[in-house]
Amino acid sequence: MSKKPRYHYVCQRCTACCKWEGDVEVEDDEITKIASFLGLKEHEFIQEFTRIRANRSGLALIDKESSTECIMLEGDECRIHDVKPVQCRGFPNVWNFPGWKEECQAVAVPLRGEA
Repeated sequence: MSKKPRYHYVCQRCTACCKWEGDVEVEDDEITKIASFLGLKEHEFIQEFTRIRANRSGLALIDKESSTECIMLEGDECRIHDVKPVQCRGFPNVWNFPGWKEECQAVAVPLRGEA
């Protein structure tokens, strides 16, 4: 039986998750939305901004050269924030990584009845 979450974390857009090592998976429908948002054809977006995932099960956004920072991060802003992948939108409530609380500035808001 899984433990019921006690908090909902509200993102403060600190970008710590955008600099963490790993794959940011992009699904077919996300590729369509992101490419359109950037004014690119899907093929152009795939060629310029994606790579095969480490487990070879699809595509992921590339990192910046010589960094673990997401290619879509510009300063402290996500250039595709309005259409960012579901994986990005789900952090840290849907998924997170070991040690994320030390890196992330998300604010924990108690869920109703959990105060």
